[in-house]
Amino acid sequence: MQCVVFDMDGVLFDSEALVLRSWEQTAEIHGIPDVREVCLRCLGTNAAESRRLFLEKYGADFPYDTYKAEMSARYWENVGEGKLELKPGVREILDALRQNGWKTAIASSTRTAVVREEMQHFGLEQMFDEIIGGDMVRRSKPDPEIYLTACRALGADPAETYAVEDSYNGIRSAAAAGMRPVMIPDLLPPTPEIESLTAKIFPSMTEFQQFLFS
Repeated sequence: MQCVVFDMDGVLFDSEALVLRSWEQTAEIHGIPDVREVCLRCLGTNAAESRRLFLEKYGADFPYDTYKAEMSARYWENVGEGKLELKPGVREILDALRQNGWKTAIASSTRTAVVREEMQHFGLEQMFDEIIGGDMVRRSKPDPEIYLTACRALGADPAETYAVEDSYNGIRSAAAAGMRPVMIPDLLPPTPEIESLTAKIFPSMTEFQQFLFS
């Protein structure tokens, strides 16, 4: 059985950039320094790990939950205004995978309800056989739990399954799960460590599709 498991933010949607912009707007209002640096460290992690990283940076008394809610309101306002964009080539590869009988899943550190909401926003939910959100597992990426969970849900052999990621933590997670990690960079370029963990690196989803079906 041929399967592909996709991360969501920064892979299917241009949402990482929109979250970063929303955090930078919040930081500017409240005078929070170096927020971009912290956000980049949070890429690929779940809500609990992101919270931990912010408190590690700014101290235990940092009002993270208040600022996160403010950032989130800005983010969803931007989504409502149509500023969340689908990454180029996403619909095409999902159609091609479906037409060729491949199984697909999402393994996203984002909460499942939010994943489904964003899928519905673009009419993509029916394109995936399984959706695994960050609240469905105990351990965040870079731990392999979420990818192993997705493979079990699909009935897939991890060693024969592609995992499509943009973040370092995501690539580490997929590699630790024994999968075939594919990186399509978004906010972060590949490093020597990440290059050593990936099966392939592509500049866009279109090139990945061509690799699968050429």
